[in-house]
Amino acid sequence: MASIGRTKYVGTTYYSPSECHIGLTILAPVCSNEVFLINMVGKIIKKWELPYKSGGHVDLLPNGHILYSGKLEDGPLADLEGAGGILLEVDKEGNIVWEHKDPYHHHTFCRLENGNTLYPKWVKVPDEIAKKVKGGLAGFGPDGVMWGDAIVEIDPNGNVLWEWIAHEHLDPEVDTIWPVCSHAEWTHITAIDIMENGDILLNSQRTSSIFIIDKKTGNVNLRWGKDELSLQYHATALKNGNVLIFDNGWQSYGEGQGFSRVLEFDPKKRKIVWGYEEDPPHYLFSSFLGSCQRLPNENTLLVEGTTGRLMEIDKKGSMVWEYVFPNRYKSEKYGNNSFVFGARRYGLDYIGLRKFYGLERDWILWQDLESNKKLQKKEEEEEEEKSMEDLIRSRLEPLGY
Repeated sequence: MASIGRTKYVGTTYYSPSECHIGLTILAPVCSNEVFLINMVGKIIKKWELPYKSGGHVDLLPNGHILYSGKLEDGPLADLEGAGGILLEVDKEGNIVWEHKDPYHHHTFCRLENGNTLYPKWVKVPDEIAKKVKGGLAGFGPDGVMWGDAIVEIDPNGNVLWEWIAHEHLDPEVDTIWPVCSHAEWTHITAIDIMENGDILLNSQRTSSIFIIDKKTGNVNLRWGKDELSLQYHATALKNGNVLIFDNGWQSYGEGQGFSRVLEFDPKKRKIVWGYEEDPPHYLFSSFLGSCQRLPNENTLLVEGTTGRLMEIDKKGSMVWEYVFPNRYKSEKYGNNSFVFGARRYGLDYIGLRKFYGLERDWILWQDLESNKKLQKKEEEEEEEKSMEDLIRSRLEPLGY
């Protein structure tokens, strides 16, 4: 379906309330230190101004705080795409209640149910392995180094409890770098999530692959995407065991396709079971950045990162909501832009929203009110039918019926 907003209009350009998963949406512009929580009509419900520019991801936590990836401008790899360096947990008033610094952290994080946090960090790939890595453009990064990834788990005190180092488990001849990418980085992890069985899902942009890792053994249980994906930026685990992927589509299948898409992949069947792209396809395109989220009503929220455009689409591919981020920020690297790393929608029943507003009880949604009205109407109709039956019976019984 061709979009309505594109870049000509800003704010909420289309909204069909009865078809949407109604809630608030959080987003962090890439080139600013601001975080926005907006409602369905694009009104800013809350804006945070933080001491660091965005290093990528932001979440609204179940306790009502936000968790934010910030960028250390003086970090050792500050010039690399997605450089972060600091994780901040911030309350509604903007107070920092927790922080963790790691100058090699980048892009993203995953807060676990037990309060621990997973995040990717750059690590040097040993020379003997780096020389074997296939693909990519000739030459290495600064000082002749190839940077790979480690995934670390820290507790609330910042202690490292677990670590997985990519070059110890990947195959340099199989997990190859995409042809148009620099040899300076091997994996470039841009998203982390937890599968329903506890395995760890990793999105590796530079290898155009997703990996599913057995946390206990560190083994790669699944690698997929090499011949299907093209520099995808986001992957998230679904409750049905599948994986939802924002496939950016740059240089897809060795050709410059110039369009992005969203895919649902079944790891057990190793096949794509659902997908969305626009008609014409180039109406959805983000060469990098972007995200996707499967909503409780089975709709999908997707983010065209380089235009700052957010869309909610239903299973049939029809758009039911569109929002274009209106602000622009100056950047030496990206110019005057409205880049958005990704976004996430929180329904009105989300515990984090209730705590954000200081409400512990469940909210009554308009859907619930409609259901209650239908139930009440049904009960009234049944009661009316019962009363009519009693009236007829009372008149017939004296006549011997």
